[in-house]
Amino acid sequence: MLDRRSFILTSLAASAFSASMLVGCGGSPATNDEADAGDSTEEAGTGAVDTGKLIVGFDSSYPPYGYVGDDGEYTGFDLELAQEVAARNEWEVQLEPIDWDAKDTMLDSGAINCIWNGFTMEGREDDYTFSEPYMINGQVVVTRADSGIASFDDLAGKAVITQVDSAAYNVLAGEDATQAELAATFASLETIGDYNTAFMQLESGAVDAVACDLSIAAYQLAAKPDAYVQLDEFLSEEHYAVGFKKGDDATATTVTDTLRAMDEDGFVADLCDKYAADGISYDNWCLS
Repeated sequence: MLDRRSFILTSLAASAFSASMLVGCGGSPATNDEADAGDSTEEAGTGAVDTGKLIVGFDSSYPPYGYVGDDGEYTGFDLELAQEVAARNEWEVQLEPIDWDAKDTMLDSGAINCIWNGFTMEGREDDYTFSEPYMINGQVVVTRADSGIASFDDLAGKAVITQVDSAAYNVLAGEDATQAELAATFASLETIGDYNTAFMQLESGAVDAVACDLSIAAYQLAAKPDAYVQLDEFLSEEHYAVGFKKGDDATATTVTDTLRAMDEDGFVADLCDKYAADGISYDNWCLS
């Protein structure tokens, strides 16, 4: 049984231990303000406004918006826009070719901080923060000139191909009820990693038609005007915009404002002229 002296010493030791637990590593008890500050700490942003670096995710097989030029360097209408936007904001720019299927994973991880490559915004508004749209686009169907296919009705029983996770695929796979009914008449709706390969499949006869962006059709028709024809009907009409991680409003706004300034001083019109032979038209620029 403890005597009075032992009991007092034991009590003092317990009190000292309790105090040390309250003091912790900082040498003093944590205040409510400090605890609240710890709880409210947010992860640093990965957008260009936060980091000073614009990391552009793009499909390197998507001419004329992003592709490998004759000199082996990445080039294209959208890439030149991105480089000029970065220069005017004194941002470093990094062009990052991506697997189109992996774009969301790369954006979420910070491996890229924007998707800028003929990127259709319609149907994706809930998944990204977008700049204001800058180019009018549409989804169309291209066939071989000798195919005998002249309208959507003629696609019944035909093999149609498009890029994986593309706007054309989304429209035909159910986003648009009317076009989903059209797709139901196809012998098959196939997907492939890039449009260059899709058009190689079309030219070889492996498929009967390619569903793609209007700009891609214009590029392919400009390159081989005797090989392909574009059907007059549109699958859908939409717009291109720059996609950012959800919540990166600051970078989206800065990019929009810079693009508008580039249009006002004539940079955009000159760039459209540079790519006119590849199907780019200033008439389709819609950011004013």
